[in-house]
Amino acid sequence: MKLTAAKTVSLSIQHVLAMYAGAVVVPLIVGDALGLTPAQLTYLVSADILMCGIATLLQVWKNRFFGIGLPVVLGCTFTAVSPMIAIASKYGIPAIYGSIIAGGVIIIILSFFFGKLVRFFPPVVTGSVVTVIGITLIPVAMNNMAGGENSSDFGALSNLALAFSVLLVIVLLYRFTMGFLKSISILIGLLVGTAAASLMGKVDFTEVANASWVQMIHPFYFGTPVFEITPIITMTLVLIVSLVESTGVYFALGDLTDRKLAEKDLAKGYRAEGIAVLFGGIFNAFPYTAYSQNVGLVQLTGVRKNSVIAVAGGFLILLGLFPKAAALTTIIPKPVLGGAMVAMFGMVIAYGIKMLSRVDFAKQENLLIVACSVGIGLGVTVVPQMFQNLPDAIKLLTENGIVAGSFTAILLNVIFHIHPFSRAAERHETVPTEKSAV
Repeated sequence: MKLTAAKTVSLSIQHVLAMYAGAVVVPLIVGDALGLTPAQLTYLVSADILMCGIATLLQVWKNRFFGIGLPVVLGCTFTAVSPMIAIASKYGIPAIYGSIIAGGVIIIILSFFFGKLVRFFPPVVTGSVVTVIGITLIPVAMNNMAGGENSSDFGALSNLALAFSVLLVIVLLYRFTMGFLKSISILIGLLVGTAAASLMGKVDFTEVANASWVQMIHPFYFGTPVFEITPIITMTLVLIVSLVESTGVYFALGDLTDRKLAEKDLAKGYRAEGIAVLFGGIFNAFPYTAYSQNVGLVQLTGVRKNSVIAVAGGFLILLGLFPKAAALTTIIPKPVLGGAMVAMFGMVIAYGIKMLSRVDFAKQENLLIVACSVGIGLGVTVVPQMFQNLPDAIKLLTENGIVAGSFTAILLNVIFHIHPFSRAAERHETVPTEKSAV
């Protein structure tokens, strides 16, 4: 298919719209949880959108060192939302970016041999981790639906009406539309909800008026990064889960473009993500991962040109340079955001369950891995003080629910599926005894 400039631009805009809601909502959720000022939140959104564009270009630009060269769009990962909020609550905002920077460096190093480590992260591990992350995010959504924690009108009928109306719009769009409209249902829900909230007098446009027209992002906007062991471990686990998810996206796009991916191609893709994460930490943005919704758009349109994605990356960079565009997203009321959060965080849980659906649950050990990892992850999240008397070296693995659940899943997977004793046990089970043979 020959693409004219007009077709390339229109297809690129579709890709931007398909991922824009996810790219914008993550900084809004994190910024709200961290109590950022409107000006800080505007900067956070601008930096994130711009870095999404840079991250996407890093993947599309295939060279000797990085870039998988497929029509893949990168955006901030939802799996990092809960960990970032948890890190900031205990160590402060600079520790978030210290963990992201360190995590990016670790991913760049791991990219040289991560293909060989994938066996430590099968669906039973990654599915459990993603499920725990999604479940721990739901309380954030419910608080926002009610108007925001500690708000004067918490639980007001007007807040609940707004939140459930947004959720209803999203559900109806999923049910009765297809293709492009369905892919931007979250964005439409946010727009409809904000318009309704504006009529109710719940929207303040002051920050949009005060925002400058053009602004460059700069390093370490939120201060010098702080490097703490526990946040670094937490973020590294999140990034590894993102790499496993991205691997599926790579192979899906490889099939769509009739390209067989070699291990060196995957390594360059992982390296590009690591570089994007590193830049995200430096410019106070977020960790990035390949967006699966844009794969659906590639399949829907049938256009598999990297040039379309490159132009989309350029549009994202331009949007990130205009703070007024970012400020528009910061006026979304919390109930409206909460209604969309339920759908989005619920999708994180659903995606974790989908990953677990590939697990052979006829094997009791897989059931035990999921049961223990999800149970410990949620238990530590709900009752974090249970391990307060342990030595500091051990508390590194127990003071965060996501780390505790992830470590449990990885350890049990090694015990049941990778350790030599587990393989010996499997061989023993497959060898019939004389009695059974008779």
